[in-house]
Amino acid sequence: MELTSAHWVYLIVTLAVIVTMLFRKGVVLPVILGTFLVAVIYKGSLIAGFQAVFNANLVAAKELFSIFLIISIMIGLLNSLKDLGADKRMVVPIQKVMVNGHVSYLVLMVVTYVISLFFWPTPAVPLICALLVPAAVSAGLPKMTAAMVIVIAGQGMALSSDYIMQVAPMLSAKAAGIDKSLVSDKGLILSLITGFSALSIIYVQHRKAIAKKSTSDTRVELNQVEGAYFEVADELAATTVESDELLQRKKTWGKVFAILVPVSMLAVMIFMFQTKLGGGSGFEGTDGAAFIGGVATILLLLATIAFNRVHALDKISDHITEGFVFAFKAMAPVIPIAGFFFMGSGDFTPAILSLGEDAAKPAFLFDIIQAGQNFIPHNPFFGGIGILIVGLITGLDGSGFSGLPLTGALSGALAGGTGLDASTMAAIGQMGSIWGGGGTIIAWSSLVAVAGFLQISPLELARKNFIPVITGLLIATIVAVIIW
Repeated sequence: MELTSAHWVYLIVTLAVIVTMLFRKGVVLPVILGTFLVAVIYKGSLIAGFQAVFNANLVAAKELFSIFLIISIMIGLLNSLKDLGADKRMVVPIQKVMVNGHVSYLVLMVVTYVISLFFWPTPAVPLICALLVPAAVSAGLPKMTAAMVIVIAGQGMALSSDYIMQVAPMLSAKAAGIDKSLVSDKGLILSLITGFSALSIIYVQHRKAIAKKSTSDTRVELNQVEGAYFEVADELAATTVESDELLQRKKTWGKVFAILVPVSMLAVMIFMFQTKLGGGSGFEGTDGAAFIGGVATILLLLATIAFNRVHALDKISDHITEGFVFAFKAMAPVIPIAGFFFMGSGDFTPAILSLGEDAAKPAFLFDIIQAGQNFIPHNPFFGGIGILIVGLITGLDGSGFSGLPLTGALSGALAGGTGLDASTMAAIGQMGSIWGGGGTIIAWSSLVAVAGFLQISPLELARKNFIPVITGLLIATIVAVIIW
């Protein structure tokens, strides 16, 4: 197809964003400027450029708000548990298993993969970040390393195969015109190769930073934490009867909620498993997140009332406000970045560019990929690498699944001339699209949820994942070319 001047500007800005990220600099300025320039050139109006900058941010905010909301609720819940001291008590039984950082690394990997394989990573993240990460960090696993494990095992390894729900292989196979089971089986193998390769690299890189502690060391630390908590409590109890009652209430209800919260989350997980295994549709995507978010909201309400019944009406507002302030403070830069890359999809350009119903709907990113598909060399190795690159580029919009129809269609069209069969190429393209846009190396994808819960920079997390993930994808692609 013929590319317009707006397409070329979009391509130049996209390349500038990639280069800027490689130099570890912020990309908010170039994406805002890029959104403005693309709109001005496409519509030939300065006014349209100003409108597009606002509309792009608005569209991105709407699409990402569910993530912001659940982050806010969970942060509010954690703050209410801190008031009661329940957050420290809640960690104790889990730390009996996570005896050191190395064991914690393995536990996080396995649990994240299993849960994400059944329900997708979005509803799994709150469970894992709220229950397992505090124990893992306390056992000696660095917070950033824990985040990398969760992202690689969930948004990467589990989501890229989508072996249980079968949405990803269905999209790839349908676009390629082949049997879904072929793509599904090969996708599972490639996802495991990529995941284990990336996780092995991360472990080697961070092994010196992982603390090694014995079970006795862990118990001593827990006793010290609990002892310090009650020492402070004893000091505060010196003045009035009211403070003594408050401390006793915190001690009692802290124990209650240290049990109630994990049990509630476990019940949610069991119910979700039962629904899935019972033949139902289960809780996928926003449905699962909504279920968990609703349970967390009620727990926040009960914990606030338990802490101080008199001031609960005001205190719960404070917790919710603190949650929203944190979510937007940490994740706000993601909105303009997502807005620019949403322009790459025809689903969002009408709203961003204020196009009428009968107007053409440009998909700047996908149009560029379609125009350049003939430049992929026709031999197995370059064919595999080429479709992988196409998948990674389509993932730049932060949605791993949106590029699957394109990679699938290209696989079906190019398979005959590359020496690879369509199912192999479709599986490789699926790896690139989902590992890229599903939430491992793109900072404006669902990776923001993990970064938000763990209070780390999504851009830094994406940068640290880049080399392990790309290396894993290259290894998986080479293996696919050799064995298939």
